[in-house]
Amino acid sequence: MDSRNLPADTARIIALREPAATAGDEGSGPGTIRGFAVNLSSTRPLTRGDYKTLGLASLGGALEFYDFIIFVFFATAVGQQFFPPGVPDWLRQVQTFGVFAVGYLVRPLGGIVMAHFGDLLGRKRVFTLSIFLMAVSTLGMGLLPTYAQVGVWAPIALLLLRIAQGAAIGGEVPGAWVFVSEHVPSNRIGYACGTLTAGLTAGILLGSLVATVVNSLYSPAEITSWAWRVPFLLGGVFGLASVYLRRLLQETPIFRELQARKALAAEMPLKTVVRDHRAAVVVSMLLTWLLSAAIVVVILMTPALLQKLHGVPLATALEANSVATLCLTIGCVIGGAIIDRIGAGRFFAIGCPLLGLSVWLFYTQSAANPALLLPLYALTGFLVGVVGGVPYVMVRAFPAAVRFSGLSFSYNVAYAVFGGLTPVVVPLLLAVDPMAHVYYVLALCVMGGTIGLWLLNREG
Repeated sequence: MDSRNLPADTARIIALREPAATAGDEGSGPGTIRGFAVNLSSTRPLTRGDYKTLGLASLGGALEFYDFIIFVFFATAVGQQFFPPGVPDWLRQVQTFGVFAVGYLVRPLGGIVMAHFGDLLGRKRVFTLSIFLMAVSTLGMGLLPTYAQVGVWAPIALLLLRIAQGAAIGGEVPGAWVFVSEHVPSNRIGYACGTLTAGLTAGILLGSLVATVVNSLYSPAEITSWAWRVPFLLGGVFGLASVYLRRLLQETPIFRELQARKALAAEMPLKTVVRDHRAAVVVSMLLTWLLSAAIVVVILMTPALLQKLHGVPLATALEANSVATLCLTIGCVIGGAIIDRIGAGRFFAIGCPLLGLSVWLFYTQSAANPALLLPLYALTGFLVGVVGGVPYVMVRAFPAAVRFSGLSFSYNVAYAVFGGLTPVVVPLLLAVDPMAHVYYVLALCVMGGTIGLWLLNREG
């Protein structure tokens, strides 16, 4: 039955009544991928309520991602306050960044647990829990006593709070994508997920800006002594305000209908995902690899790479990086809007080669001509917005009853592996070839384009 011309509520009920697509099926709508299960809402214009949901979800996502990454901007000061003063500086750095890395390692477990309850108890509850857990953890970091005050209990408490942050972010990102995709019509899922992803990248930009302001207002001695707490306290306070704002959101219509029709997962959702949706898991993990590499290498690692490999002053590199991150935020929204119109196959088949070309030009030409650094980095940052289309594929890859678990498992495990290994592998490869970081991103652009052609072949 064609539900595209039916009222939204009726179309959703029909979508839930119809069996989920299985391998070889044509699916249920334009752009549906054979083998992927899509039972999302019908096409209709975005309403004021949809924009409110997108706005509040994106704001909360930006603040939560700020809370998660602000640690790295003040790692030096945190290390000096929470580890023994007598240890060598290199060991203190290892300990500090080890605590930071724990947040990434905990993401899969936290995400899987939160997604399990999100599929069984409701998206909104877990969505609100994740930001509450992050806000409390960040506020706690800002109030922690130091090593000089409580000894070894200081780094232990810091580690526990970082674990809580990792669990929170593991549930936040996939939960946010699922939440907004189940609120908006199916023809605007890309725009919704792209907007949400833009909010997450805005959190990175916000962290960079706050770090810049704090470093400009206070001396290094003041930052080491007490001013490092300011960004954590701000993040915690604004995070708690976001908890209140999220209480204004409504549970997704699709989950409410699953509850009403008693169509929730009859067994552990993750078991169903691993057994019945392996193709969706593999594609989601590969696209997450593309997403993590583009963000980690092009956005997070590039200022240091420009300084080390090409002698670009760090202040200049950071300025260009801020512009590129802003362009990325815009690119995610535009990319999401485009994927709604042309489908995932064409989007990645065209977008990934364009990203690869831009990456090549940026890293090869900006070194030879410094005047091109800012415009080429801005263009590359904008084209990294192709990652804004990744959640579009993932939320459509899993049926509603196990969507949260499927997306969370695929995304968090892949990000923990690939996102965690990339900062380690790339420097090792650079010792062999100074263009290794470029080849790494180009290889993944080729992979993304290939996935795009595969999706294009399978789209109905």
